[in-house]
Amino acid sequence: MADTRTPEVRRKIMQSVGSKNTGPELTIRRALFERGYRYRLHRKDLPGSPDIVFPARKKAIFVHGCFWHGHSCPKGRAPKSRADYWGPKIEANRLRDARNVRELAGLGWQALVVWQCELGDLEKTLQHIIFFLEEPINTIDKKGEGS
Repeated sequence: MADTRTPEVRRKIMQSVGSKNTGPELTIRRALFERGYRYRLHRKDLPGSPDIVFPARKKAIFVHGCFWHGHSCPKGRAPKSRADYWGPKIEANRLRDARNVRELAGLGWQALVVWQCELGDLEKTLQHIIFFLEEPINTIDKKGEGS
């Protein structure tokens, strides 16, 4: 399927897409701030420059757009036009995201990915985020104890 936009219009659309301070990210930041959480933003010294960082807790949150990061939801569907371009690009984004989470873990950090589509139920998503933030950093696996 061919692109319905001219190359100039498509270029302007793509240039307007930001990677920081996106709508979903601002929604989450606002809600967390209203609940008393304080955080840092886009720490460049951490793998992937996480969107929201809680240094004392060693926890980081990535807010991913479903399309750009290849989520398996309706918003994450790849376009039918230029599949030879979009397929590898989105797959590279997914691989980079996984590598960033692994590297953070290697540094002793925990990471949470929040998807754009999850903001449809903001309260549920915030409960999930707060559980992540309040969970102790070092937990003991009770299952393996005493074996």
